[in-house]
Amino acid sequence: MSRARQPEGSDSYDYVIVGAGSAGCVVANRLSADPRNRVLVIEAGGFDRWIWFHIPAGYLFAIGNPRADWLFRTTEQTGLRGRSLDYPRGKVIGGSSAINAMIYMRGQAADYDSWQALGLPGWGWNDVLPYFLKSEDHMRPPNEFHRSGGEWRVEFPRMHWEILDSFRDAAEQQGIAKIDDFNSGDNEGSSYFQVNQKGGWRFSAARAFLKPVLHRSNLHLITGAEAEKVLFDGKKATGLQFRHEGRTRAVRAEREVILASGAIGSPWLLEKSGVGQGERLRAAGIEVVSDLPGLGENLQDHLQIRPVYKVSNVRTLNTDYWNLFRRLGMGLDFAFRRRGPLTMAPSQLGLFARSGPDVERADLQFHIQPLSLDAWGAGLHRFGAITASVCNLRPTSRGSVHFDPAKAMPVINPNYLSTDRDREVAVRGLRLARQIAGSSLLGRYALEEIKPGPEAATDEDLANAAGDLGTTIFHPVGSARMGSKDDHFAAVDARLRVRGVSGLRVIDASVMPLITSGNTNAPSVMIGEKGAAMMLEDSKEAFCNGPV
Repeated sequence: MSRARQPEGSDSYDYVIVGAGSAGCVVANRLSADPRNRVLVIEAGGFDRWIWFHIPAGYLFAIGNPRADWLFRTTEQTGLRGRSLDYPRGKVIGGSSAINAMIYMRGQAADYDSWQALGLPGWGWNDVLPYFLKSEDHMRPPNEFHRSGGEWRVEFPRMHWEILDSFRDAAEQQGIAKIDDFNSGDNEGSSYFQVNQKGGWRFSAARAFLKPVLHRSNLHLITGAEAEKVLFDGKKATGLQFRHEGRTRAVRAEREVILASGAIGSPWLLEKSGVGQGERLRAAGIEVVSDLPGLGENLQDHLQIRPVYKVSNVRTLNTDYWNLFRRLGMGLDFAFRRRGPLTMAPSQLGLFARSGPDVERADLQFHIQPLSLDAWGAGLHRFGAITASVCNLRPTSRGSVHFDPAKAMPVINPNYLSTDRDREVAVRGLRLARQIAGSSLLGRYALEEIKPGPEAATDEDLANAAGDLGTTIFHPVGSARMGSKDDHFAAVDARLRVRGVSGLRVIDASVMPLITSGNTNAPSVMIGEKGAAMMLEDSKEAFCNGPV
């Protein structure tokens, strides 16, 4: 359905943004702040009129639900022993920030410095930090790494669990120090995750950046509108064709079209529009506008491996959920105090560690959860348990996402665990989880390893277990990566302009050349901030130099 004012007589705008996800909401806000800019946002999902988009624990009901999730699936993964995975992506304004874990994580300073070292000026840590700060409204007192007063609220969890506090103590016993802040450029250590919430409610990108400015007369949003292709006049992007309410429509972009549909949606739409690998496009019967051999490649994701430990003598969400009186108490606690388990992100405690002495900076991330289940969207187990989910922060495996005219959905192949190094780091992560779980500080809880189980003893056993237990942690990036002018496999340049054409940019997580060392939503918002700023700079320069 549509939302906000509809175009009145004219189907022409200065900027057309495809996707109202984490980055797209920011871009829409920043571009429309100038009343001279006419901005249209096209969103394929719906408006967020569902209570589970706003109660933090709603991810349990949103993931796997066609009302909230595109229900993508990967191809069968050789590294996961032939399994195909569900691949959740948000189907609503706010995109995946409306169904994700809400964790605010910038990554490591070295991540961005490595981008700059690839020939991408302006993308180093000192360059991007101001764009993280610009939108931040952090609950802690301002300092060099945090500020208050921005649109995007960041808070600390509103409840704690004894078992997580004890697990953190056990991690310290194994050399993982307790730290105060994951977001100062070095996240090695343990801490409680900072989350995008406000007063116990989820604070999605739509709630932060888009909905507060929909009153602007120069900003229009159309929901339930599926983009079909970018329109070109020669090599210049001139508009967008989309389907809405059963009919095909077209709008004109006088200045630029911005793709902000994420690492799955943006390369998929580019290929349908004639931008991508020439041979692949011609085989699909698509006229080639720009031959980009790297478009759709370089897909990276964090594969989480989920060891489960049965526990005794302590509360977990599993035991609380299956106790009728405690479940009632959860609802009352949220209704009257905005506290308790309904305010929970799926993971509250984080650990960042090095997988071995040969690693210069933390390359493992643990999401420690006071719960267990077979898969997100499935029910909680009926026994008390914790999950010590661990992922390789900087995988060397590379996958792809492509358009196939014979399929309705993108063909997603993350190519998990396809390198020896990734399998080795997976084994190291599982062994570290066992070391922590075996700490004497956890003895009173009688931890019992349910998955993968003590029978998985050798490195080969654990590598196989990683293939059996591994699943996405919902961080796809890199499929339309930026690169220097000498990088022939880059899809966009350092100013996020699509190669070989004009009037077209990609501003979302797909432009990351290398995945960040942590959860990727905050970096996506930063990319939206920086991308919008570059567009406004370029527009000003073009105005000063003559007509656009």
